[in-house]
Amino acid sequence: MAGHSKWANIRHKKAKEDLKRAKVFTKLTREITIAAREGGDAVESNARLALAVDSAKAANVPKDKIQKAIDKGAGKDNKEGEIFTEVSYEGYGPGGVAFILEGTSNNVHRTAGEVRHMFSKGGGNLGETGSVNYLFETKGRLEFATNAEDEWPILETLEEYLVDVELFYGRAEVMTARDELMAVKNVLTMSGTSVESAELVKVPVTTVEVDEETYIKNLELYQRFEENMDISAIFWTLAPNEEFEQKYFNG
Repeated sequence: MAGHSKWANIRHKKAKEDLKRAKVFTKLTREITIAAREGGDAVESNARLALAVDSAKAANVPKDKIQKAIDKGAGKDNKEGEIFTEVSYEGYGPGGVAFILEGTSNNVHRTAGEVRHMFSKGGGNLGETGSVNYLFETKGRLEFATNAEDEWPILETLEEYLVDVELFYGRAEVMTARDELMAVKNVLTMSGTSVESAELVKVPVTTVEVDEETYIKNLELYQRFEENMDISAIFWTLAPNEEFEQKYFNG
């Protein structure tokens, strides 16, 4: 019986990992399609497309999927007839924690209904556009692998830019001003750093502290949003609490 339970857990874990990988691929290929549709299929002259393609390559998205996404956006290959639209939703979770959700959808009415239901089920509510956006500021974020020998040269490379650098467990996260994302990425790439992801993110101006029960409810709501294939980015104002998270994830 114990063996059966262990096998069930392994299958469940693999299914979750497969879903996570599929969602990453979906997010990246949809971004490529939209970038190509809006700015053309020439990577050299379309900065958004170049960024999307680089991110897809770093995530090991197959070349044929990348090319298909470009062709689809450029109108060369869209046999399914799908047209994806960028979507954004704002709302509140339990305890007044603000959420912004971003993604793409081929049926905005369906996605809006799903998001509204998830907010409601999680003890929150979907708000109007602009209802929580003022609680965030947009910044650039880059992530890449590093080691102790790389750290000082990286800091020197970024000296002329206003950035925040966080180093942890062989990885680096660099936060930049919104309009300096591409410039910082190019400088890092030219210095030999392999940037794994570079994207615009929304950072809370202030965070909200809540009790353990409310914290868990917001974590569960966040996870529901994560499981939706149309939602590719989630931003919130919840103040991090390592103790609550360890108790939740480690049982």
